Amino acid sequence: MGNTEDKCSILIDRDKETVWNAITNGDKLSQWYVPGSPWKISNLNVGEKVTFTLMPSVHNNLKEKLLMSLTILIVNTFQEFSLYLDSQQMLMSFVLDEESNGTRVTMNSGGFDQSLANLKALIEGNEIPYI
Repeated sequence: MGNTEDKCSILIDRDKETVWNAITNGDKLSQWYVPGSPWKISNLNVGEKVTFTLMPSVHNNLKEKLLMSLTILIVNTFQEFSLYLDSQQMLMSFVLDEESNGTRVTMNSGGFDQSLANLKALIEGNEIPYI
């Protein structure tokens, strides 16, 4: 988790509050992070469980939906939201940094460029590019 090339980020033309809502609200997450795969976040508290149901799509080889459990590790409002994917022992972290022309969202690992492009499109009011 140390190298810059192991991360991915995107600049979104909106304030931190709007971006924060899109990454911590289950309904919003379901629209941009693997669209059509529902998220359930009951409480934004450290230690709380979150569920994500990965639905079969053209982007995966699933025949049936896959229910995943995550644990909230960090809630630093408008700055960082981190979840631990229990089954895969993987940390998923979103860090927000305010810049002069918007908010930069950085994830702790690479490979999430399409998801971040979807996030940007959703927040900026454009069509979601990767469904």
